Amino acid sequence: MTGINYSQLLTRNEPTKSLVSGFKRRVGRNSDGKISVRHKGGGHKRLFRMVDFMLDKKEVPFRIDSIEYDPNRSGFIGLAIFADGEKRYMLLPQKFAREEQFQISEKAPLKIGNRLPLKNLSVGTFVFNIELKPGDGAKLVRSAGCFAEIVAKDNGYADLKMPSGEIRRIIDSAWASIGEVSNEENRLVNLGKAGRSRWLGIRPKVRGSAMNPVDHPYGGGEGRSGRGLRRAKTKWGKPSGIGQKTRTPKKYSNRSIVSRRKSKRMQQG
Repeated sequence: MTGINYSQLLTRNEPTKSLVSGFKRRVGRNSDGKISVRHKGGGHKRLFRMVDFMLDKKEVPFRIDSIEYDPNRSGFIGLAIFADGEKRYMLLPQKFAREEQFQISEKAPLKIGNRLPLKNLSVGTFVFNIELKPGDGAKLVRSAGCFAEIVAKDNGYADLKMPSGEIRRIIDSAWASIGEVSNEENRLVNLGKAGRSRWLGIRPKVRGSAMNPVDHPYGGGEGRSGRGLRRAKTKWGKPSGIGQKTRTPKKYSNRSIVSRRKSKRMQQG
């Protein structure tokens, strides 16, 4: 079992009262109350931190007053205090100076923590909190330790290499923050026991081969049996597993993908 020593990384234990609220977790159920995502439920009670992903307060400098834990995401958040006195929670980058001034501006200097349009950033820059459309709010690269790299710019678009290895084309008037998402050690955590998963709201997963034939395509057989099928499939018979395409063939964003991410099988080869 491993964990992160938060006492050395965080500067505050309690969140700012005006920026938190209670909320009902959906625990994998849809509006009809039926399970749409399995293996979710339970978990410790959480407060919702109102993290600003629109990042629309431009041309007003701010400083980061605290580094805080958010139970609803893997990266750390910080309390940003703007020059006019407004306070907002923001997703934090790695390696920044707390008392330094940051900006959301087209003319902001190129330093970690500042936010600019992609057209104003040079090739090779690491970015996070990336918009898909200008003014739409940060949608991509928000998990702990993640970053995207600008690999090319041409014809009003920027090509970004995502954490998955996919190269995606995004209009260069969309905004992004410079740097990498904080808490890079999150990927090294080993939960170590089943109970710790339950605290996080993760319910047990059962192997398909351990089920009955009525419950899964892999079910049944005497003793421990293989799946007996040429290709991996889900409980509902849809393709799954390494090397199989599961993406919708006519998905609207297919045209934005310059290069698909490589599957695990291709990476091992």
